[in-house]
Amino acid sequence: MAQREVRQELTVDEFTLGLVGPDQEWAGTVADGGTVRTHTPPGCWGPMITPSFRGGHEVTRPIAVEGAEVGDAIAVRIRDVEVTSVATSTGSMAEREGAFGDDPFVDHRCPECGAAWPETVVEGTGEESIRCAECGANASSFGFEYGYTVVFDDDRTIGLTVGPEGADALAEDAEELMALPENSRQHPILLYKPAEMPGAIGHLRPFVGNIGTTPPVELPDSHNAGDFGQFLVGAEHDWGLADESELEKRTDGHMDSNEVRAGAVLICPVKVDGGGLYVGDLHANQGDGELSLHTTDVSGWTELEVEVIKGLDVDGPLLLPNVEDLPHIARPISADERERGEALAEEYGVDLDDLGPIQVIGSGATINDATDNAFERASDLLDMSVGEVRGRCTFTGGVEIARLPGVVQLTLLAPMDVLEERGLADLVREQYDL
Repeated sequence: MAQREVRQELTVDEFTLGLVGPDQEWAGTVADGGTVRTHTPPGCWGPMITPSFRGGHEVTRPIAVEGAEVGDAIAVRIRDVEVTSVATSTGSMAEREGAFGDDPFVDHRCPECGAAWPETVVEGTGEESIRCAECGANASSFGFEYGYTVVFDDDRTIGLTVGPEGADALAEDAEELMALPENSRQHPILLYKPAEMPGAIGHLRPFVGNIGTTPPVELPDSHNAGDFGQFLVGAEHDWGLADESELEKRTDGHMDSNEVRAGAVLICPVKVDGGGLYVGDLHANQGDGELSLHTTDVSGWTELEVEVIKGLDVDGPLLLPNVEDLPHIARPISADERERGEALAEEYGVDLDDLGPIQVIGSGATINDATDNAFERASDLLDMSVGEVRGRCTFTGGVEIARLPGVVQLTLLAPMDVLEERGLADLVREQYDL
């Protein structure tokens, strides 16, 4: 990485074409303790229907953090997430036969002329509107199995699904209403104008679906996780992996955890010097598990503060969510509960631990595989046996599904003396006012 000016504040509004890795052009360097602001286009559906993309998202170029070296970690305090889109379309997907090779998110081909990652133009609206610039064929790899269009109120607090007339009107001004940033290269999904679920109202709570650090190998940005990454194993395209062991280089930036929102702290592994923080795939809302595999993709601004944690060599992300997002039994012990615990400890002759909440992200081919991955990561982080991790999670935490088929958040109350040794105690105390 070339030397760059270190900035206390860095605004990033340039994006990759669906890839993350050391080959991507860096956006700049932010100071340790500095602030990053990003204006990102939607992930998922827009890039999915744009065949020139090599991955399913459109994320920022990687950002270097001053002093971050391999074997460190970067704490990212999420100060703000602001939705700028007025509306979006989403739903469950249908793959279009002939429009891809090994992977419909990555290996795009024009079904008529065979052009690889063809440049495309928009003609009209609807699922036939994305056309190969060479031969004029419908070149998109995806349509909707079941789809709907959502419009937001001015404050971005609620969304409403519209009918065919509303979806058609929104499609006519798709790019502006989705507020695509100037440097975005995706086609807006509002063009598809699905309208199969009119009249549903939903709560909005925006979060960041794909945020993390650069892996030491090039990966499609949507596949930087243990579940979507399975599609790379044995694939014959440029980003195919020989076997699943090569997926261990991932950094699990693609989490789709709805708790990665304003107020949370995300702790990311550093696997290339500088860290290479990247941001994208903002969602207006999402239920646990992202059961359609896709949700309300939007453009928006994020404001992040970054801090290097020297020597915290973690394999995947850790999360300190907002206290209200923690499972009830994983919330900090109150003063009254502490007093009651001390009385019991004295009666039964044991020392009472000081405990703090922490979440470990795990990913894998299935939910069970992802949970096993989280157990192993928590075991390494806390220097505990997997049996002890299971016990503490059962008694003081639990497992939550971020995304099917395989991303989870494993929560527990961890001993503060262990977190102190790992350099995490101050962050936990600050986050939960301990």
